[in-house]
Amino acid sequence: MQDWVSRNFWSTYHDSAVVRRELAALLATIGDGHQVLNIGSGESDLHSGVINLDVDPSGHTDCVGDALSLPFEDSTFHLVLSQETMEHVLDPFQAVREMGRVLNTDGVLYLQVPFVLGYHPDPEDYWRFTHSGLRRLIEQAGLRCERVEPSLAAGTGANRILVEFLAGVAARLVPQTYRPVKGVVAILFYPLKWLDGWLSVGSERDRIAGGYFGIGRKTA
Repeated sequence: MQDWVSRNFWSTYHDSAVVRRELAALLATIGDGHQVLNIGSGESDLHSGVINLDVDPSGHTDCVGDALSLPFEDSTFHLVLSQETMEHVLDPFQAVREMGRVLNTDGVLYLQVPFVLGYHPDPEDYWRFTHSGLRRLIEQAGLRCERVEPSLAAGTGANRILVEFLAGVAARLVPQTYRPVKGVVAILFYPLKWLDGWLSVGSERDRIAGGYFGIGRKTA
């Protein structure tokens, strides 16, 4: 039951309209001879032509490896993807430099990271990224940052704050109630996420955005 609630009402970063649109557009560029790498793929299986890499094997893992030292030659991939993984990496700057290394010239990086999100060690949780921080993360790897946009806007950010706050209050009173209360509140406040499209634009969109995606390109 908890896994069902998490998949459908809490951990929905794969399912936002903007993420689905961006990934579909990028995966549509896959052509003959193009190789694609998904770093920190977990249980996801985005496309039959994608090599799924993770530190832990799952049913969809093609390669077990470390983002800090990718087991591939330079200039191997046309497209590199990573969704909500860099917060768990001890040195995300090195990891993104590795992504840049394995991209071929004119190759594209899709990098998706959280901003407003509760602590979730898996096995550890180190970082959060503003829009400016994500841009810097991409550029320090020698890539041209073409754009940074909210993957999840303030509706999701508000949802996450409220859910964690109320579940935390419940846990302070009765420790074993954290997960069941979190599940119930995540369902009750899920409609806040429907505001993401409207709140993803405007001068104050970056205050409590749930997260961002950045597009980088290797130019030389």
